Amino acid sequence: MPTYSYRCKSCAHTFEAFHSMSAEPLTKCPESLCSGLVEKLFGSGAGMIFKGGGFYETDYKKKTGTPDTNCNSCSSAGSCSE
Repeated sequence: MPTYSYRCKSCAHTFEAFHSMSAEPLTKCPESLCSGLVEKLFGSGAGMIFKGGGFYETDYKKKTGTPDTNCNSCSSAGSCSE
């Protein structure tokens, strides 16, 4: 679900809310002493974040200068003839 940022027009309280794209946007401030209307803010969004153990070492770019462990012609000094 996407994260939406809101700001209250009365008290200027800024907060984030998680809800589906098809859900109605929030209209009232969640602060207990305020009952003002809120407006949805436009943000730059967030990039994709990969968390967890479901990703492989080969999913990421190989670091330069590290020998390939699958290469049979690499010497123990770390130089590779391929």
